[in-house]
Amino acid sequence: MASNTSKTARASVRAGQAGQSGALSVLGEFKYLIPLANGRFAYVRNLTNGKTNHLKTDSEAFVEEIRVLSAAGHGAKIRAELGALSEAHPNDGWDATEKRLVDAGVFEG
Repeated sequence: MASNTSKTARASVRAGQAGQSGALSVLGEFKYLIPLANGRFAYVRNLTNGKTNHLKTDSEAFVEEIRVLSAAGHGAKIRAELGALSEAHPNDGWDATEKRLVDAGVFEG
């Protein structure tokens, strides 16, 4: 099986899909962001194409992945997740990550 995602990412996706009808779920809620390395990286679950990408949170690829999800109607949920991550991990820079996304116009539209 050739894949660009890590074994950990694939296992995380499979665990989220267990018992569900093809949708990712963690404790009954869809999670788009899985924080890594104190907020420097994150797994981004794209429910539109079923892929989980490992991205640096200050990269253009991260911004574009969130832009795609936001354009598909998931922007409000992602902003709520960013707020929760910022509150739960105040020293990890999630507030700066959200500001960078807002400044890039990701959530507009």
